[in-house]
Amino acid sequence: MGIVAGLDSSPEFTRIVVCDADTGAVLRQGYAPHPVEGRPSDVDPQAWLLSLGEAAGGGLLEGVQAIGVSSQQNAVVPLDAQGNTTRPAMVGGDKRAQVAAADLIDALGGREAWAQAVGCVPQAAQPVTKLRWLSKTEPDNAMRTAVLMQAHDWLVWQLLGRPVRRTTDRGGASGTGYWSAATGTYRTDLVELALGHPAMLPEVIGPADAAGTTPEGLLISAGTGETMAAAFGLGLGLGDAVVSLGASGSVMAVHSEALFDPSGTITTLADATGMHLPVVTTLNAVRTLRGTAELLGVPDLESLSELAMKSTPGAHGLVLLPYLEGERTPNLPHTAGTLAGLRREAMRPEHLARAAFEGMLCGLADALDVLRGRGVAVRRVFLLGAAAELPAVQASAPSLFGAQVVVPQPADYAAIGAARQAAWALGASQGTLDARIPPAWQGASAQVLEPGEELAVGQAVRQQFVSVREQTHPGAFGR
Repeated sequence: MGIVAGLDSSPEFTRIVVCDADTGAVLRQGYAPHPVEGRPSDVDPQAWLLSLGEAAGGGLLEGVQAIGVSSQQNAVVPLDAQGNTTRPAMVGGDKRAQVAAADLIDALGGREAWAQAVGCVPQAAQPVTKLRWLSKTEPDNAMRTAVLMQAHDWLVWQLLGRPVRRTTDRGGASGTGYWSAATGTYRTDLVELALGHPAMLPEVIGPADAAGTTPEGLLISAGTGETMAAAFGLGLGLGDAVVSLGASGSVMAVHSEALFDPSGTITTLADATGMHLPVVTTLNAVRTLRGTAELLGVPDLESLSELAMKSTPGAHGLVLLPYLEGERTPNLPHTAGTLAGLRREAMRPEHLARAAFEGMLCGLADALDVLRGRGVAVRRVFLLGAAAELPAVQASAPSLFGAQVVVPQPADYAAIGAARQAAWALGASQGTLDARIPPAWQGASAQVLEPGEELAVGQAVRQQFVSVREQTHPGAFGR
């Protein structure tokens, strides 16, 4: 069918992959850092274009027929009526907006009202919350803001030459806090509640729709957020979940419908294919391991893993509730961690190391169970993040999660997902692909781990964790 490209503009760099449109085979790649230092909260979006131009240099895009764009989520690009930025883009997990999030929750009548309206409860990072912060702290800039775009919307718009029509996709729109994945519509009243006045919003187009074509005939697909693009690049489908191991953790799964969660534990996003991505987050994942490594005086996580492997499942009776920074799942923002089961024979470094790995994974298993409890099928778990390669993680995850665990080989999955979207839009425009069915690209190369004979032992460890959690925080998941 031809050649397509996917570009991923992350907070720190741009990656581009050029792929065969039929198979997904990566033909060539490009990379460039963003010309900004650190990870500031305010960024001139022109930096994204400069990085894109550098990454695409040297004829990288020669012969490409379509481009898909993935970009960092939670970025707001405020524009005036002429299409110029009213201030730098507000990006990332902006802690400045924490008070604004609480204000918005109260203004609409509580967490349940927000969950009912748009499938999520305002958090500091979300665009809707940043708009509230803008209206309160920079009222002049807020008043000049007439158009709202996200990072991938803005990049697509720039690639197309800034046309009158501005578009986005349902995946990106679902993370704004003013678009409902359940109804497929904007809540413009929430924009006005946050910003103080109405603003123009991009048209939400379908997964296989093209945003437009450049004067040179290059098709640009809808684009999407990094999370949705990575899920598409990994080839996730119904029955698949992703557990991401960062300092904090997140669990998301592919589901056929949007979920309403009055507690706000589940955030309902849309994916890049027409399905849904319910997400549950935890505050404590790899930070649990790093804290334990510091306590035990081991130099790194690899050494902590090696130490943990000298213990056995169940950590000789030690159970660690890893709520070192409070916790979101369950909702215990002011609690602390708990170490239970202390006996003289268990007080050895290897047992505490094992308990840290098991506690982290059991906390994520709690998040998986939140989704399972709402009817989300979880038959296969993709494990992402550098810690996924640690032997102590791989030894315990399948039995604690009660599912097959897939550890994909490192790759630019967000860029690959953007390229796959470009191939879909190209094929749909040419009549060679069904707009309802994405191209069948080969899935990610991966290591596959089965629960096997350890399943019963792992589930016993998991039950011991749940028992300690219920004794320490009774009814925590019923709050």
